[in-house]
Amino acid sequence: MTDVPIKQECLMHRLILALTAATSVLLGLGSVAFADAIDGNWCQANGQRMSIRGPAIVTPGGQQITGTYDRHFFSYVIPTGETGAGATAEIQLLSEDLAHERQRGDASLREWRRCPPGVS
Repeated sequence: MTDVPIKQECLMHRLILALTAATSVLLGLGSVAFADAIDGNWCQANGQRMSIRGPAIVTPGGQQITGTYDRHFFSYVIPTGETGAGATAEIQLLSEDLAHERQRGDASLREWRRCPPGVS
């Protein structure tokens, strides 16, 4: 008779473990399905391009520098020789294919779109 409560307890532990594992898998799939990041190649209608890979950026002027990286945000000090040199550019990811850039102290914004495949 003492085996029945032990078997029920063992089954309960297995059920809890299975539910926990299933929940983890479902949550993991959900985050992958909606994953997006600012990393990648970005284009403007005027032909300018930039590329962000973690904290590394190739600026619109073609210089390879580093900045401050967050999954949906990037900022860097515009290097010498480029328009706005010395100012901080802040880029905010708005959707998988759209980002807005502002320079600190300037209210205007620049729109960036993901470059089409094959364009970097």
